Amino acid sequence: MLASSALVNLGEAADPATGERIVDLEQARDAVDLLVMLRTKTEGNRTAQESHLLEEILYDLQVRFVRAAKGAPGH
Repeated sequence: MLASSALVNLGEAADPATGERIVDLEQARDAVDLLVMLRTKTEGNRTAQESHLLEEILYDLQVRFVRAAKGAPGH
């Protein structure tokens, strides 16, 4: 859910409520930051598979965020 929210706010997926693509980097950053916090708080309590999946999701979202931020006006 947090990853989906980040993708919507990065303009990578359509908003399910409106069908439109939006870019809201602040909301996208908040979603990514929450995932980072969850990674920290659940350290030692995840399976190897869960850890791997979380790391892949975070890496992908962070790369997409940097690309979106570079393409934002003023960058």
